Amino acid sequence: MKIIVAFLCIVLTVFAHEKVFVVERENSALAVIENHKLKNEIKNLHNFNHAVVKFIENDGYVITRDGYLIKFDPIHEKKIAEVQASKSAIGFTLAKDFIAVANYANKTVEIYDRNLRHLQTIDTGSRNVGIKTYKDYLVFAAMDSDAIWVMKKIVEKIPLRCIKPDGTPMYEKKIHFEKVKIIRNAGEMPFDAMINKNLYVVGFFNSPFVGVLNLDTFEYKQVPLKLEKRTMVLKVPHFGFWSIMKDKFFIPAVGDNKVFVFDQNFHFLKAIEVEGNPVFTSLSPDRRYLAVTFSGKKFPIVQIVDTKSLQVIKRFDFGGMVLHVRWSKEEPLLYVSNNGLSKVIGMDIKNWKEAFEVAVPKPSGIFIFDMKQGNRPKEALQ
Repeated sequence: MKIIVAFLCIVLTVFAHEKVFVVERENSALAVIENHKLKNEIKNLHNFNHAVVKFIENDGYVITRDGYLIKFDPIHEKKIAEVQASKSAIGFTLAKDFIAVANYANKTVEIYDRNLRHLQTIDTGSRNVGIKTYKDYLVFAAMDSDAIWVMKKIVEKIPLRCIKPDGTPMYEKKIHFEKVKIIRNAGEMPFDAMINKNLYVVGFFNSPFVGVLNLDTFEYKQVPLKLEKRTMVLKVPHFGFWSIMKDKFFIPAVGDNKVFVFDQNFHFLKAIEVEGNPVFTSLSPDRRYLAVTFSGKKFPIVQIVDTKSLQVIKRFDFGGMVLHVRWSKEEPLLYVSNNGLSKVIGMDIKNWKEAFEVAVPKPSGIFIFDMKQGNRPKEALQ
């Protein structure tokens, strides 16, 4: 029995369920890390200056800075197809039957199917950010017109010139989106958004509040932020699912050394004082810890916040420009992308010491593919 248990432990160690994809910012490539070692690279992926990677089921997708939407196979680690959605893209969202790309340069939102066949162009006249889905809604913010757009998915059944073996007609489903609501004067210059259940939460560069849109009622409110010493923003803060607990939202301040905490009804709880202007606020899988990254002179620093006490409990100086962090769901690890020193570091959170490092040229975003279950749509921003 002991031999069998030992064998199973070895097998589980050797064949990890977690595969880590890391953006090589200057190489137009995705590095693949498995079992704490560099396994492979997927190359020739265009401008990776601000690449976004997401997974759904067993498909991987990337949007590049120069507007290419790329489909890749995360299991066999190879590129499958690509299409240029615009000259400059910033983000995208996935659903089982479509992909929506938020563009800068073309001032559109482009809709594709899962095989990258183009379905629709939504002309907004603005750079578009914070694109999310909720039920049959597609939601995004128009940066240049200070608006939030809500589109509804419409599915048409188009009859085909063939029938099933039982004699019933066959249909093709055709998807398009129709405008149902625009929130105007939402706030000045929206830059990103997060979604939790029916609440769409958007941040603004030039307004001292966040906007909260209830997607069930379309009620919109502006929630004030207590901003004090505003400094130049060197790297835009990111909003995302990684900042949401069951009973708390964590929101990085724009140009201030704070992380704001709200309850699930968006009542203010606390402003956590941190060391610099926060960029990412990322929760551990057990929701015990919040990792905070910074910009400017504080690029090398990562701070850890205890989510119960809402106090900073750890500080790490990695000696190089940290661009991203990601918590493992399989091990007690925090992956740290050190662009300045060209390596990805694995921090053991049981003792908060470095467990391993992997050499990766100029890494930035870290994205994890769960091989044991496939993937539901996940928000993952570099």
